[in-house]
Formats: sequence, C-alpha cells, structure tokens
Amino acid sequence: MDKKHFFLKLNPPRASFMMDMTAHEKEIMMQHVAYWAPFVKDGTVIVLGPVFDPKGGYGVAVVAVDNETQLNAMVAADPAIAINTYEIYPMKAVTPF
Repeated sequence: MDKKHFFLKLNPPRASFMMDMTAHEKEIMMQHVAYWAPFVKDGTVIVLGPVFDPKGGYGVAVVAVDNETQLNAMVAADPAIAINTYEIYPMKAVTPF
C-alpha cells in the first residue's frame, strides 16, 4: 500500500513562545521531541523541527502514514497538544523513483 503524506504545522500558544517558554512549557516540549524521535528513526517522519520565522517560530513535520486514522492517533498522543495546536494538510510527496 502506498503511504499517504501529510504536512504538519505545530502552532505555539504565542509568537514569542520559542524565546520565552516557561519551565513547564519546556518540559512539555522536551516530551514532544522524545515522543516523535522513534517515528523519525523508523522513517514515518521524514522531516521534523522548528522553523525560526521572525514573526514567530513554529514546528513542522512531514510524515508518511498508512492512513489518516494512524496520523490522527499519532497527533492525539503528542504531549505538545497540551499547549499547542496542529494544522494538518495532505500533500503529494515527490519521492525517488
């Protein structure tokens, strides 16, 4: 079965979040990084990381999953959703032939 690809944008609670996280927020974000690490390692996540937009940073990921149900379960289990929101967009990934 062909994988379905999605672009995920993790929106922080405020534009200055990357510069002024509280200790509690940093703890949640460290849990977020640890949560996604196995998905990066197994290739489910193709790219993951922060974007340093001068108007306010945010996180991005490109994932390859079997279906939207799998994706929704992954996002729902992310500790970061306690303080952030996700935008999720289907995409057509260009992969090597």
